[in-house]
Amino acid sequence: MMRPTAAAAAVVAVVLAVAVAAEASSGELKVGYYDKSCPGVENVVKWHVAKALKANRKTGAALVRLIFHDCFVRGCDASVLLDPTPENPHTEKTAPINIGLTAFDLLDEIKSAVEDRCPGTVSCADILIYAARDAGSLMSNGNVHFDAPAGRLDGMHSHAADAQRDLPDSTFTIGELIQNFRRKNFTIEEMVILSGAHAIGVGHCSSFRARLTAPKEQILPAYRSLLAGKCGAGPDPIVTNNIRDEDPKAIAATVPSFLPRLRKIEFLDNSYYHNNLARIVTFNSDWQLLTEKEARGHVHEYADNGTLWDEDFSESLLKLSNLPLLPPGSKGEIRKKCRYVNHY
Repeated sequence: MMRPTAAAAAVVAVVLAVAVAAEASSGELKVGYYDKSCPGVENVVKWHVAKALKANRKTGAALVRLIFHDCFVRGCDASVLLDPTPENPHTEKTAPINIGLTAFDLLDEIKSAVEDRCPGTVSCADILIYAARDAGSLMSNGNVHFDAPAGRLDGMHSHAADAQRDLPDSTFTIGELIQNFRRKNFTIEEMVILSGAHAIGVGHCSSFRARLTAPKEQILPAYRSLLAGKCGAGPDPIVTNNIRDEDPKAIAATVPSFLPRLRKIEFLDNSYYHNNLARIVTFNSDWQLLTEKEARGHVHEYADNGTLWDEDFSESLLKLSNLPLLPPGSKGEIRKKCRYVNHY
């Protein structure tokens, strides 16, 4: 058999990429999308995610946050992964509402491994969905899980203004939250379910500064003191979202009654709802769930039934991952590197 020339090999690669993009552009997602074109890709993603979580469990929370911050803006198109460039200095990841987003290096690592295995075949958008799905599963001991359909293209546009417009802010009232989620076709119940992701992760003090002076009806005074002490340590420190993952010394000094409930590792479960009912949540948007009858009822429901929340959170993540792939008239591609469009 004759060996192809370098030029012929390049043509084949281009044809393959165009064929993959054409198939993905049909807009149909399906489970096992890469079974023939890139067998084992989901295992590759899971291996890298598991390795990362073993080194730093907070990476799991970062990935779960990324799926929301990507899909809620322009659909699941990996637009949140694009770095600013001289041509576009204000990508989504530069938006104030996206403060603290991380795990980009891990996604770069996964993309590189996948490209070595199947060049020009698997989109960054699908890699992000797989990685976030696996992070949720690993952070919950397998209680949160769903079969992830794939076949997305990577978006070629990313704008900070879009993220600021579409993502719910931590300062929102319950009315603003309901309106925001309704625009993406999510119900009040699904809004409450997805808020449960705050059982893990961290937040910047600038995202909940008003909570430091909120009345005791809205926040446990001892917990308010804990947050004030943490936030006084620098211009904009990060604080763990879940009091159960706090530093024992800080808890002993402010909320000693909570010491028996501290846990050794972060865990994705229904503890967020227990914390909310006890007025020990960081963000105003968390506490706001208790100010509306239906939302408050669901907070009680999921506090009482962790298994139900695991199942409903899995379904809500799946719905999130199925948001419209690209805005009408937009073009997509299979990026070579997740941080840049291919023509950069």
